[in-house]
Amino acid sequence: MGLSGNEVSAANQQRRNEELHKSPVAGVLESVGSAAGAAVALGKSLVVGGPTGLAVAGSVVAGMGIVDWFRKLGTAKVSENLEILGQATEDALNRVETLLGEHGTVIGEIKRRLDSDDFKNAMASASLHALRTTQKERLKRLALILANGVKSDDLTAENSDDMMRAAVELTEFDLKVLHAIFTEQSGLVGSHTVLSTEWAHQVAIRWADKFGFLDTEAWRGARSSLSRLESFGFVQQVRTTAVLAVGGLRTQPYALLPEGRKFFDRLRSIGDSK
Repeated sequence: MGLSGNEVSAANQQRRNEELHKSPVAGVLESVGSAAGAAVALGKSLVVGGPTGLAVAGSVVAGMGIVDWFRKLGTAKVSENLEILGQATEDALNRVETLLGEHGTVIGEIKRRLDSDDFKNAMASASLHALRTTQKERLKRLALILANGVKSDDLTAENSDDMMRAAVELTEFDLKVLHAIFTEQSGLVGSHTVLSTEWAHQVAIRWADKFGFLDTEAWRGARSSLSRLESFGFVQQVRTTAVLAVGGLRTQPYALLPEGRKFFDRLRSIGDSK
């Protein structure tokens, strides 16, 4: 007889508690507390000298065990990040499986995608990139890139790795700028030969519609985001005769590139077709 849902949940929770107790997390708070206590005790015993009245700072630092803090806190954060990434990926893949099933994809095909070397390599890449951030939202971006890659059956190693690097380096504002360009220019990607006169003209028109209202300060903030997006190959500055004046600044428009459209698509919630 199998276990009930409640019994399985209780067993999983007990396992997590045991793992947490064994991990450096359990000792971190204790270490912080003892180190703080030691620092206070040490501070009371220090001889205050000199005209500034400063204590001997080196002795305080030596008593805090900074190296040990880094070791324990770092190990704990790695475990936490991988737990968040794993759960977010599992949740997203469950939605992908449901969506694919609704559209007639057979279970065998879904299993093939999840068993593929491309998916395993993408998971390894996501795990490595997860160690480069402390922000939960960026970890969720990695999960979406994995799940949407399975959904579209496109997890080539180079593309996935580049997108995951962008996922942990771009800011929320960077993504808002990319979204603004995407909504205006998505239909232009691939519709004209890149750098053709007609394509550049259409880019300039849509750029003016979206960014022409910005004042100088807002535009300077957008320029920083555009530089980061351009470094990932998601957008490209287009040289046209239609130079746009924004808040007194004269600038050339930026165009959405195919990799920028793909990256934005990979960050969409599963099942979101907007």
